[in-house]
Amino acid sequence: MRQAPGFWWRETSSPAARLLAPVGHVYGALSARRMARAGTGVPAPVVCIGNFSLGGAGKTPTALAVAGLLHDLGRRPAFLSRGYGGRLAGPVRVDPARHGAAEVGDEPLLLARAHPTIVARDRVAGARACLTEGADVVVMDDGLQNPGLAKDLSIAVFDGAVGLGNGRVFPAGPLRAPAAAQWPRIDAALVIGGGAPGERLLAEARARGLPALRGRLVPDPAAAAALAGRPVLAFAGIGRPQKFFASLRDLGADLRETRAFPDHHAFTAAQIDALVAEAARTNLLLVTTEKDRMRLPGDLAVATLPVVLALDAPEALAALLRRLRGLPGP
Repeated sequence: MRQAPGFWWRETSSPAARLLAPVGHVYGALSARRMARAGTGVPAPVVCIGNFSLGGAGKTPTALAVAGLLHDLGRRPAFLSRGYGGRLAGPVRVDPARHGAAEVGDEPLLLARAHPTIVARDRVAGARACLTEGADVVVMDDGLQNPGLAKDLSIAVFDGAVGLGNGRVFPAGPLRAPAAAQWPRIDAALVIGGGAPGERLLAEARARGLPALRGRLVPDPAAAAALAGRPVLAFAGIGRPQKFFASLRDLGADLRETRAFPDHHAFTAAQIDALVAEAARTNLLLVTTEKDRMRLPGDLAVATLPVVLALDAPEALAALLRRLRGLPGP
């Protein structure tokens, strides 16, 4: 998708949102009807990490954290991804040494560093491929609104700074379906980062009897120390590039220039050359996100800022995972 319009994230109504609202009502009704369909089950539990909105909220770090907890519980997780931005329909096991983002998407390349990862547009076939690879739990990165595969545990991830934005459905707002249709489809809410919108979502989750989890994205200490005080040109093609730029400022990087691109942006050779030339001309260090790095040439000199999810109460999430079918407690 292109860069999300600013009015999506403003809670006050805007003329553009009101103009697009009728289209959003139709899109939302179709999405809600689709979500209500019964999915096909597989002989292993499926954990879905999704979000209510378009754009990034921290699903991939959450999927990695969930798989890490499952591994600690003695399980064999595998990731299942649609492979957004990649051309392979799958099912195919991602091999970072052989595949690139143009084939399997950027996020699967990150996931495959940790556990077996299957890319498949057919989620049921992809889940079965995960089991063939030896997994006893399938962790879906995204797919909350996809009804094809039955889910045992669905965790919705929210960005605490923006929450549900203006609360409207695409294209009038960021929601993939009406919030009222999505809340009944989840088993827990995870808010990443602070902010009043996130606090309201946590309150609503509690009111609905759902576990309300908190977390934050923590930069890799070594990478953060290497960037502190450095004059940089930062660029990102993620859901909210400004969040990445704010993280760099918070760790003490001297942010001289920024460039924002659409989510999952496929960088052209001309764009890469322009970034390199500008950094050289102004004597700045190029820095981007790990996800963006997956879509760039391997020999490009660019720093990254890896992040991991730190949960305020990891034991609460581990307790949810222990209750999955076929997963007895340790």
